[in-house]
Amino acid sequence: MSRESTGVAETGVGESLLACLQRLRQHEIEEARRLQLAMIPAEPLRTPSAEVVAKIRPVAEVGGDFLDYFQIPDGRIGFYVGDVVGKGLPAALFAALTIGTLRGFNKHMETPCSLLAHLNQRLRVHNLAGRYCAVQYGLFEPLERRLEFANAALPLPLHLSPLGPRWLGQGGLPSGLLHEACYELHGMRLEPGEAVVFYTDGIAEAARADGEEFGCDRLAAVMEQCRHLPAAEQLDRLFDAVDAFVAGAPQHDDMTVLLLKLAA
Repeated sequence: MSRESTGVAETGVGESLLACLQRLRQHEIEEARRLQLAMIPAEPLRTPSAEVVAKIRPVAEVGGDFLDYFQIPDGRIGFYVGDVVGKGLPAALFAALTIGTLRGFNKHMETPCSLLAHLNQRLRVHNLAGRYCAVQYGLFEPLERRLEFANAALPLPLHLSPLGPRWLGQGGLPSGLLHEACYELHGMRLEPGEAVVFYTDGIAEAARADGEEFGCDRLAAVMEQCRHLPAAEQLDRLFDAVDAFVAGAPQHDDMTVLLLKLAA
């Protein structure tokens, strides 16, 4: 066999091997996406007095946004929304670590602010340089209709009521960034028919091709206009509004929204 023929054969083998590795990587990414989606509740949580629905849209095959909601044996509803710094598989793995840590804390039923403080400490123990996340954790007590939450650097939640939309609480330091981080407890009593929107910054920062962002004001306006609709339809309307605004422009951040809505 000539040197030229040998070179062609080696090139063909190399291309075949590269194609095989690419298919294997794609299979692993798809499996990682299935596992990540399995960590998100498949159905809304509904009680006689309230419901929780959520929607998540990763910008890549796997993403850094995460969420969960659940009912505690004493009747309260717990939930959290989070956004890990970075994209792709590293962010997805850090999100899985954070979810596992939070689920361990759920058994102790701490207040949201102390829970986020403990989460920050646990993530700092792992000492993963450049890895941290923004998280909101909330507890809703149905009998008293009382909501308590703490915020670690996510956008402020949006309260929807007959008096109009308003932003709640204040932000805090991301979890896993600094040892001394502490978090403030925010609480309020909700009235029948009211709702609170928790979301990651991918919604407000969704941008057109010219760079203009959807923004918090548009988010509030959309949610206010459809606040009388069922919760799941409200989220559909919001995502439809974002899609119409960006007009097909590629996005660079995951989008996640969780809606706590009380029965009228």
